[in-house]
Amino acid sequence: MERTTTIPGRQPTEGQLALAKEVAVGATRTNRGVTTVPASVYTDPNHWAREKQALFSRLPQVLCPSALLPEPNMTVPHDATGQPLLITRDGTGQVHVFLNVCRHRGTRLVEGAEVQCGKRMTCPYHAWTYATDGRLLALPRPDTFPGLEKSDFGLIELPSCEAGGLIWFAPDQVADFADARTLGADFDAFAMADLHLFRRRTHDVASNWKLIMDAFLESYHVARLHAQTIGPFFRDGVTSGDQIGPHQRSLVCRAEDLDGVDLSDMAALRRVGTFAYQLFPATVLVISPDYINVMALWPQAHDRTLVEDFMLIPEAPQTDKARDHWQRSWELLDGGVFASEDFRAAALGQQGLSSGAVPHLTLGTLESGITSLHEICAEQIALAEG
Repeated sequence: MERTTTIPGRQPTEGQLALAKEVAVGATRTNRGVTTVPASVYTDPNHWAREKQALFSRLPQVLCPSALLPEPNMTVPHDATGQPLLITRDGTGQVHVFLNVCRHRGTRLVEGAEVQCGKRMTCPYHAWTYATDGRLLALPRPDTFPGLEKSDFGLIELPSCEAGGLIWFAPDQVADFADARTLGADFDAFAMADLHLFRRRTHDVASNWKLIMDAFLESYHVARLHAQTIGPFFRDGVTSGDQIGPHQRSLVCRAEDLDGVDLSDMAALRRVGTFAYQLFPATVLVISPDYINVMALWPQAHDRTLVEDFMLIPEAPQTDKARDHWQRSWELLDGGVFASEDFRAAALGQQGLSSGAVPHLTLGTLESGITSLHEICAEQIALAEG
């Protein structure tokens, strides 16, 4: 099988190296004992309404990897947040997030859901035309709009930030992207901004968004749920983790022997351990040895979540053999591990919890990341609600 390695010369950040040193000595995550979480936080529509207002209508969130828009003058509509968004990279390479709404009569400006290339975006209704930086460039029959200043009719822009190969936005005009930039240093260690987008797919999962996040916040299930796929590649329960603001970072040890591994070499470290990032509120990154999956979760209801999965590889495949190699990896992770195992388990969990048979979830010492997520949610809801 053809194998492409990570870009050489990268070193882990201090935080990544600290997790690696813990895993090297067989560490497990901090023992918080057995904890519980009320089932209602997954099944109660009223609780979801509070989360929507406090978390998803207020906090910065990852929209997509930078690799979705690799060149200047590219645009892509994005509708999963509940707002019609338009992500663009303008002629200078700067990223913007606009409302996908023409300033004339409110018509959707760019249709579809695929990436489009071009310096101009023209409204299908009356042909008002905009640049990828949001400026109104032209309109037919300007004489019929006496006194109109085109500079006053640019697209409505929302706060955004590009850091470490990810594009974030904030639904609220008051945005703090400090954590995004801090995390960007970690993602730069993976050379994520230089990667190529191989595949993307959106999954419609009949589950609360937190049940999906839970699968990436604990290693207890890996040897069991993934017994027929990736489970044999990992050591059961050998993991470490920490937090950056409300975001969580973990490292799970692979089955290879760590003796003699230079943990300061990122390529070597990725061969013996898998980093996972849980970016609050609802984005997951899984760092495999030679590719990265970015999963952006977009809750649609208390029991339904869209998950957009992006697979990033070092470079565009140059041969059929290389393309076949990456396709097999895509089918293993996206279709096999994520869709058929993790997302299926979340949907089955939603069915079970909705029955009322289990009033609270019982979490063991390998599941402390889930407890942390619920604590962070409670803190952020309390902040938003005063």
